[in-house]
Amino acid sequence: MRVLLAITACLSLSAGDWPTWGGTTERNMVNTQEKGMPSTWDPASGKGIKWVVDLGSQSYGNPVISNGKILVGTNNEANRDPAVKGDKGNIMCFNEADGTFLWQAIHDKLSAGRVNDWPLQGVCSTPFVDGDRAYYVNNRCELVCVDMEGFLDDENDGPYKEEQYNGKQHADIIWVYDMIEDLGVFPHNLATSSPIVAEGLVFLVTGNGVDEGHLNSPSPRSPSFIAVDQKTGALKWEYGDLDVILHGQWSSPAYGTIAGKKQVVFPGGDGWVYSLAPQTGELIWKFDCNPKDSKWELGGFGTRNNLISTPVIYKDSVYIGVGQDPEHGTGVGHLFGIKGNGSGDVTATHVAWHRGGSDFGRTMSTVAIIDGLLYISDLDGFLYCLNVDDGKLVWKHDLFAAVWGSPMAVDGKIYIGDEDGDVCVLNQGKELKVLGEVNMGAAVYTTPSPANGVLYVATRNKLFALKGGS
Repeated sequence: MRVLLAITACLSLSAGDWPTWGGTTERNMVNTQEKGMPSTWDPASGKGIKWVVDLGSQSYGNPVISNGKILVGTNNEANRDPAVKGDKGNIMCFNEADGTFLWQAIHDKLSAGRVNDWPLQGVCSTPFVDGDRAYYVNNRCELVCVDMEGFLDDENDGPYKEEQYNGKQHADIIWVYDMIEDLGVFPHNLATSSPIVAEGLVFLVTGNGVDEGHLNSPSPRSPSFIAVDQKTGALKWEYGDLDVILHGQWSSPAYGTIAGKKQVVFPGGDGWVYSLAPQTGELIWKFDCNPKDSKWELGGFGTRNNLISTPVIYKDSVYIGVGQDPEHGTGVGHLFGIKGNGSGDVTATHVAWHRGGSDFGRTMSTVAIIDGLLYISDLDGFLYCLNVDDGKLVWKHDLFAAVWGSPMAVDGKIYIGDEDGDVCVLNQGKELKVLGEVNMGAAVYTTPSPANGVLYVATRNKLFALKGGS
């Protein structure tokens, strides 16, 4: 099933490409194709490094690789175009073979300031590449479709023709869907969703959230989830039936077939997971990821949490953990395996297993599942290996630093980056074994991306291409 989904979701790709965060629409952070991934390398000497390039000063977008090009989100502090000054949101495109800079999409900041568009965060969305088009959410709360060639092909593809930045090394925008203008969305701090493309549609979380006082939603009737026509950028459907938005909505959807039924699974800003019919947006099922007696309190002091991690679809179930804005600090979290074959409110009936309380902290990470084991990290800096069938602990490893990204399973190894800038490499399997740990020189808030024999790691300010075979 996974192979079929990958084919339908990612057309016209090289066999070893990594065109979206998680590789396929199911979002499982696993790559079963790549071999010879490195266990050690040295950023200081260059040993084991194919190439390295500068990004902006803050980078939270995960690298995606398709048809010889790499896209990654960052800010404008690299000054790739000296004529464009100041704080912006950028998507940079590099040549896969040698890291040559090809082009970038540049987006001005929103005038409302940090309440909608936090300074220097850049573009945090990870693009989805489908053939010669890429789709991402920018810092202006717009869903953007760009041509993978940029203006290097001397063509301005449309229907969008009004590019503000239109030099040779700038993005050729195909269409833009403005969620603030068209839907009244009020993003809290930033819109960050990484879209999914399937069935001719682009699925995403809008980012609608609370105001600067953190108490009220200025736009309660605006949708939280939408589907947009992949070719035209026209709105297909919207879903906003959430009773309350706790804070912001910074997560991303997953798409797959569960119990024979196609579903797109969204994490909501109310702490619930929603499964919707892909073509209509009708509710299939929903699940509350917090205990009924949990309470939301400002500043992260309560027991009710957001959903910041992305749901993973695996063998008719959905796996997701709860968390909060990392500025709120650590706290009690929950991790769920949810049976995906229900209808309506399945909170009481479809728990496959649950891990929480003192056994698991708040998380921003997305799970990796392979060979009957599930790997997940929490904000406290622990990496867990669990049995996927029952959630029981196999082992637990202390990384001694906060983790914002997700574990990546590839070539019998687990890669995980942390806020101290370390990338830890562990052996896949029931035996806890650390194969190596390398400091990258800056925080690693992203998930490593394996493609075509190379492992790509984006730090806060650089993109590394790590050679396989070491």
